[in-house]
Amino acid sequence: MSSIEKYCIRLKLLTTVVFAVFLSLGMVYANHPGGDIDQYMEEQEKYFQVIDIPSAPEFTLVDAENAKVSLSDFKDKVVILNFVFTNCVDVCPIHTAVIADIQEKINITPMKENVQFISITTDPGNDAAEVLNSYGESHNLNPVNWIFLTVPPGASDSMTRDLSNAYNVKFEPMENGQQMHGAVTHIIDRNGRFAGKFHGLKFNTVNAVLYVNGLISNWYTNDEHHSKSTWDQFMEFLFLKDE
Repeated sequence: MSSIEKYCIRLKLLTTVVFAVFLSLGMVYANHPGGDIDQYMEEQEKYFQVIDIPSAPEFTLVDAENAKVSLSDFKDKVVILNFVFTNCVDVCPIHTAVIADIQEKINITPMKENVQFISITTDPGNDAAEVLNSYGESHNLNPVNWIFLTVPPGASDSMTRDLSNAYNVKFEPMENGQQMHGAVTHIIDRNGRFAGKFHGLKFNTVNAVLYVNGLISNWYTNDEHHSKSTWDQFMEFLFLKDE
């Protein structure tokens, strides 16, 4: 392939990505808050809460294939965590749509490699492996960086409800098989630091994406091993280097 052909392919890719980012994020990067991301987000998003504690509640659960998955497995990423159950008839489907929207916005940017989405069922008795496997596809969640977890074999069905309580979100079983609960999107920074929460379903998903971008950018700014931002690396790929 000639240099001109390579350039044309890269220019087309750049145009596609830039258009998608600007369309999805409304040019929010023009006023990037940098290291003041917590203060900035509190000012911009009334449904955001700063947590900033060293460790989010740890867990070891299993996926649909019964493989163990721990929060610490993703210590080098931002984790976006939520609790749902598949038989939910009101809040959960809307919350899942919100998560899917955030994922779509993130995954069209270079942030994709630095973010992991985790959903945890609070109804393990009903959410068997086949349900876990089909849920993501039916709700437009991309398995490349999203996973649905449940309790290990032999564990109590209340295990994940107890975990949600540890994250200060209660799921109370009701007689009709439903659960009374709220909706919270938890943001866990690198090394398990519990960074913040977006409460409810009305927050601006662009703000969630901007917050995640701020966390990632701060890694590269403050870590001597990561002097270049993800975007800098992407631009370098497009125009400067042929590996």
